[in-house]
Amino acid sequence: MYVKVRVTAGAKKESVAQKAADSFRVSVRAPAERGLANQRVIELMREIYPDAKQFKIVSGHTSPSKIISIE
Repeated sequence: MYVKVRVTAGAKKESVAQKAADSFRVSVRAPAERGLANQRVIELMREIYPDAKQFKIVSGHTSPSKIISIE
């Protein structure tokens, strides 16, 4: 399954808002440096999909718009 995620890095509050069945808006406190924000986004996705075994950023490693593969 593929999920579209729009990320705001360096936010004051962390939040996850589901916009559609396969679309999320995520705010993380981690800065957009050295992949820290990406790691935090994956951690938050694990909380939403606890039964999934693998999470991988397919597209948008350095962009605020990401596509994440969830298996």
